[in-house]
Amino acid sequence: QVQLVESGGGLVQAGGSLRLSCAHSGITFIRYNMAWFRQAPGKEREFVAGISKSGGSTSYADSVKGRFTISRDNAKNTVSLQMNSLKSEDTAVYYCAADRNRYGNSLDYTYWGQGTQVTVSS
Repeated sequence: QVQLVESGGGLVQAGGSLRLSCAHSGITFIRYNMAWFRQAPGKEREFVAGISKSGGSTSYADSVKGRFTISRDNAKNTVSLQMNSLKSEDTAVYYCAADRNRYGNSLDYTYWGQGTQVTVSS
């Protein structure tokens, strides 16, 4: 059974930072592209950042470029999202996703976590 579990969400003031992590079980981590998505109340789920299997390629939504950094540690089987200079519009539930073939901005990832809430107060 595949499980992705996000952690690290919380309440932060605008301009602050948070680091999200995603742990998994049931998959061979290095065989999967990983990504972070988010969904704000009343809005559709949107792509935030993606990273290839080796970690050699990353992609970002324009709205987070220069502020967020996705990384992975294949030895520790984790993927992280470092979020700096947070804005109120970054408030959302953040989801970790995994897929063997999908990469980048696609909602068709095979596996999804349950999400972690990030709230940025202005």
